[in-house]
Amino acid sequence: MKNDVIRKDPRIQGGTPVFAGTRVPVKNLFDYLETGETLDHFPLDFSAVGRAKAIGVLEMTQGALYANARPASGTPRPA
Repeated sequence: MKNDVIRKDPRIQGGTPVFAGTRVPVKNLFDYLETGETLDHFPLDFSAVGRAKAIGVLEMTQGALYANARPASGTPRPA
């Protein structure tokens, strides 16, 4: 995991992945979006995170999901 976006340290939140430089669990972002809230509102409730870090986590997740995926025939692979 990139240390500038996500940190996993047993001394911080028991090793739960958090946004780097905060104690905010990454799971909070996914829970937040799952309830229908927007990414624009996330930093209002979690000001220590900020929009850039939230987007960084989403980009990392996308990259991890598509890292070894093979596109369907004729379907472009997301960047």
